[in-house]
Amino acid sequence: MEILWIIIAVVAAIIVLTIFFTFVPLGLWISAMAAGVRVGIFTLIGMRIRRVVPSRIVNPMIKAVKAGLDVQIDKLEAHYLAGGNVDRVINALIAAQRADIPLEFERAAAIDLAGRDVLQAVQMSVNPKVIETPVVAAIAKDGIELRAKARVTVRANIDRLVGGAGEETVIARVGEGIVTTVGSAETHKQVLENPDLISRTVLSKGLDAGTAFEILSIDIADVDVGRNIGAQLQMDQAEADKRIAQAKAEERRAMAVAKEQEMQAAVQEMRAKVVEAEAEVPKAMASALREGKLGVLDYYNMQNVVADTGMRDSISRMGAPKNDQPQK
Repeated sequence: MEILWIIIAVVAAIIVLTIFFTFVPLGLWISAMAAGVRVGIFTLIGMRIRRVVPSRIVNPMIKAVKAGLDVQIDKLEAHYLAGGNVDRVINALIAAQRADIPLEFERAAAIDLAGRDVLQAVQMSVNPKVIETPVVAAIAKDGIELRAKARVTVRANIDRLVGGAGEETVIARVGEGIVTTVGSAETHKQVLENPDLISRTVLSKGLDAGTAFEILSIDIADVDVGRNIGAQLQMDQAEADKRIAQAKAEERRAMAVAKEQEMQAAVQEMRAKVVEAEAEVPKAMASALREGKLGVLDYYNMQNVVADTGMRDSISRMGAPKNDQPQK
């Protein structure tokens, strides 16, 4: 029975110690005290209750104290609860201190909460970054296309990291400057002879305004000659003019064909009227014979004349080709 109570007591002691060390990070407290960081044991217990991982606060605090930074543990905990990366902020502050860059904890925390890598920004302030733009196509006034690529050396501007534009804006502005410079050149040869003309023009525009960077230099890496856009546009215009002229000619031809059909219809109409008028001649002659206005001898003389005319016409067509015979 005594052995059972001893086992129960040991199990209870283990459970109590497990709960104690779960809420009381004793090893972390000892490490902090050994490093000279004054943090109370109840402060660590409070972090556990507030669901804050104590090591995420204490270890960066130890690092800051060893680096000679004056940072309060409450600010670190507040930044952790806000969703920030405490270790990255402390590393950025240490790097800024070593590089003699003025950077306060509040500024670094704001940059980190804004979604930017504050440590990378500090490193970029010390070691500038080179941004390579994609190939930008531009056309000079002589119609020749130039394809240029630039390398932009930038340095992070920590004061404008919050709210400043990123690399995409810098690349877009540099591309706009290249297009403007090439487009204002009289010939593409001017740009090929003086590529630095692009750099000077682009730098004079103050492209880093409103961005999180400071542009140090813009270097033209490559310039290639592309297509002859002016000649291509002229060819396209000539082709379009030819099609318009063909359409107008087809329209005139269609109108001529329609006019010809109208004239043929008018001829047929006139022939019909002639036939109709000729049909009235026998009636008129019969009426003249009845009324005594036309004698029989006159009628026979007229018939002789008609017959003689028909005979002469037949004789004249005998030697002529079939296609040359006049239509009746």
